Amino acid sequence: MEDAEPHLARPPLPGSTRVDVVIVGAGFTGLWTAYHLLRIQPGLKVAVLERETVGFGASGRNGSWCVPELNAGPGLLARRFGRGRALDLYRAMCDSVDEIGRTCEREVIGGFEKGGMMLVARGRGQLPALRSAHREYEEAGLGDAYRMLSTGEARGVLDVAELEGAIFSPNGASVHPGRLVVGLAAAVERLGGRIYEGTPVTAVVTGRQPAATTPFGKVSAEVVVPALEAYLTEMPDWHRSVLPIYSLIDLTEPLTEAQLESVNWRQRLCVSSMRLTVDYLALTPDRRILVGGRGAPYHFGSAIEAGAEGHSLTHRGLREMFREWFPPLAGLSFTHSWGGVLAMPRDWIPQVRLDRRSGLGLAFGYTGHGVATSCLAGRTLAELVTDRQTERTSLPIVGHRSPSWEPEPLRWLGVRYVQSQLSRLDQRAAQGGRPPSGRTLAERLAAH
Repeated sequence: MEDAEPHLARPPLPGSTRVDVVIVGAGFTGLWTAYHLLRIQPGLKVAVLERETVGFGASGRNGSWCVPELNAGPGLLARRFGRGRALDLYRAMCDSVDEIGRTCEREVIGGFEKGGMMLVARGRGQLPALRSAHREYEEAGLGDAYRMLSTGEARGVLDVAELEGAIFSPNGASVHPGRLVVGLAAAVERLGGRIYEGTPVTAVVTGRQPAATTPFGKVSAEVVVPALEAYLTEMPDWHRSVLPIYSLIDLTEPLTEAQLESVNWRQRLCVSSMRLTVDYLALTPDRRILVGGRGAPYHFGSAIEAGAEGHSLTHRGLREMFREWFPPLAGLSFTHSWGGVLAMPRDWIPQVRLDRRSGLGLAFGYTGHGVATSCLAGRTLAELVTDRQTERTSLPIVGHRSPSWEPEPLRWLGVRYVQSQLSRLDQRAAQGGRPPSGRTLAERLAAH
């Protein structure tokens, strides 16, 4: 958020009121829902309640990836919903990437650039996973959108150490998360929506009289939308609906043109390897390289703890990984580090739903792919609230319900086991070139 537009503090809720739709959380999901509600139906009374400030959570802290990907791959989606409906969802996700670009142009929000996405195999141990991913894309009918590159072709796009091959898709973009979330909030207010910061919601009331209760009063509405993503775990009714997992980021100093040219980085490309424990890189508008990944341990009881954002072992590992990727840039210094928490549903599939009887609208479960998915989810939820039937309202994520996560201590034991074992499998693949088999207990648990 440092180089976003200056944040203008908004006052808290002044007292009890009534609106048409009350949204809890001023992140991407809440703001996209509000934005599309007001574009579809001007004059609608929409209030957004935020405990901290606009974009305080993952929406202001993400790694800038705006891609048509879900953590649930095309194979899993095809098995669950059928090949045709899985393809419909992918196409809707592609349109969501473009919708963000259209909105940035319409609302004069800087930082969006459609530079594509590349998945790379670093070392022979990652090559089987890359080939398997490409087969899955082809079998899902997405072969034209995901092209397998030879080592030489891949190096022409980005020269990564130990590169064995890559998959390239033109359908990925990068955003400036701070500029996008601040600009989107301003657009909501220009359209007539009200955003109240410093307003914690102590209870969400559903039923005959939906409302959000705060220390400053109650906001009654026809529909209440808890747009909280990982912070849903702090609400008793949804405590086990998602798993809060931390993703941490380190940012280099700005690069010169010569430094970028030394690794062939010529466009704002989103890049990730086939590592099980997840890594991602991106180029920022001011020519810094952002490197992110997971590794901070899960906390018992799904606790969200600010200290996890500074998990030193993970940050140190990310910086070491960057130097392994790009030896010519090993002398670069890092200027910023941060982290945020994402929401992982039990079956990896996001969900959007509206229950008219209870007045409850929900959209959550993006598992780290929330930039484009939240736009699709908020737009879809807005269409459901306003009784619009569109190609989005019939997508398989609409009405979907993921199973709950296991109670503690089973949840803690299982998640910590998977985290540690996947890290060991990655280390073994990197050191000996031995690819994960896909048959270990940790891999099977992580895939279902």
